[in-house]
Amino acid sequence: MRLDRYLSKTLRVSNKQVKQWLECDQITLDDAPCKQGETLVNRFSRIQVEGRPLAHDTPLYLLMHKPAGVLSATKDREHTTVIELIEAQYPHLDSSDLHLAGRLDRATTGLLLLTNDGAWSKALTRPEQKIPKTYLVTTEHPIPPEAVERFAQGVWFDKEGVTTAPAQMQLLSDTRARLTIYEGMHHQVKRMFALYHNPVVALHRERMGNLVLDSELAEGQCRPLSRQEIEGI
Repeated sequence: MRLDRYLSKTLRVSNKQVKQWLECDQITLDDAPCKQGETLVNRFSRIQVEGRPLAHDTPLYLLMHKPAGVLSATKDREHTTVIELIEAQYPHLDSSDLHLAGRLDRATTGLLLLTNDGAWSKALTRPEQKIPKTYLVTTEHPIPPEAVERFAQGVWFDKEGVTTAPAQMQLLSDTRARLTIYEGMHHQVKRMFALYHNPVVALHRERMGNLVLDSELAEGQCRPLSRQEIEGI
């Protein structure tokens, strides 16, 4: 919403009053003077009028080390959810507005992002962003060496009617590899290895964009993202 409309609606004052505040340098936005009423604000914006701060929400950006068996959901009747893990670690945190910025299957472990900032999560998950996501993959059978080039060419998915972006894969052993993909289609990694009739028995996300899962972050634990991490991704 525009700043001038937000102030008029929130404080129940006339547009003339808001204009006067703006012209007389009586309004600050995110700790800086603001004179443009058309400036866009949201529920996280820090606004002061005549030195008086207005109420605002606090944005939350969390990185979790998701364990296997935990559901990437806000609530579920049968399984433990990632929100329950957060509430156990931060009992005083209001988790009611948290949502996931990209999911992981229940059996998949590793880096998971949660936030209450819808604009930020939407930007992360837009297909055109193509944020790299790196996984450690363990398969039931040996991985054929030709799969490296095959994945680099892209894989056709009938369901979506698209070819995946070129993926990079580094073979670590006969049945383990590090794979970087650029989409988040349903069961994408498992479907790629299904080309070789090779089931994925373990999947662990270790990186997403510039974010790397901390080696010291225990399974089920989470930490806030730094400002640099939030803006960098």
